[in-house]
Amino acid sequence: MGDSENLARAYGDDSVLFRVLRHLGWDSLANIGYYTLPTVPLVAVTGPAPFQRRLARRSLALLDARPGHLVLDAGCGRGDTTARLAAAGCRALGVDIQPAQIDQARRRFGSRSGARFAVADATALPRQAAGLPLTDGSFDRVHCLEAAFHFGHEGRRAFLDESFRLLRPGGRLVVVDVTSRADQPATDLDPSGLVRGAWRFDDIEPYDRYPRMASAAGFTTHRVIDWTTPVLDRAARLSALFAATASSRAGRRALCARWPGLGELDVGAWEEVIAVVRAHQAIGRVTRYTAYVFGT
Repeated sequence: MGDSENLARAYGDDSVLFRVLRHLGWDSLANIGYYTLPTVPLVAVTGPAPFQRRLARRSLALLDARPGHLVLDAGCGRGDTTARLAAAGCRALGVDIQPAQIDQARRRFGSRSGARFAVADATALPRQAAGLPLTDGSFDRVHCLEAAFHFGHEGRRAFLDESFRLLRPGGRLVVVDVTSRADQPATDLDPSGLVRGAWRFDDIEPYDRYPRMASAAGFTTHRVIDWTTPVLDRAARLSALFAATASSRAGRRALCARWPGLGELDVGAWEEVIAVVRAHQAIGRVTRYTAYVFGT
């Protein structure tokens, strides 16, 4: 199965994980979310969507995009961050390798002034997309939120090269990514392969190698911010609580009472989602969550 097919399967609305997350109020952003300690208990009331929006706001704030800027939103998914950039007065092009995601982005935001969407590989961009020429030095900003770990090591190198090529002098690239704590990622996690193929966890970039790769592409590193605690660690605790609760019949009844849509899951689906959550938790123990700000 190719990368695009793996991603389509992992992010599809019919995957058991996304079915559960949708019932919990998971937003169209499809990111992990940013959880401050005082607000963590609110997840039971609001679901994860406000925390996902908070993460998107923080990522876009690092971009420092101004009205009139031309911005590439790489791995835009269903288009939410691209639409936010357009709403702020930017000319925003969202690209994603998954046609189904771009279809949704166009349906949701395609009529908004300043927002365009195209199916394109951010590691090997075409000469133009959505009617915009992707010429050297033509963009002011490039943004990539929680997508680059899908690219693989060589893909990330190519993405950094492409971003530097596109950006004008004084331009900025923001990459928010899952990174490895060690020089080499662990290879003995998720032995059943529930998530490691789609997420490419065997090929996660080590935390401190990103700036070296960016420097090789021509960038200067402005900031490196560790968001492991508010993103991965707190999300892991929440998912552990969910999996523990879902492991018993009484717990599943309680979850269904709070989120009635979960009642559509049969026992097999519950067992699958618990296994997927625990696979993510195992990999989360050896990863970090990092925001990088690079400049030209």
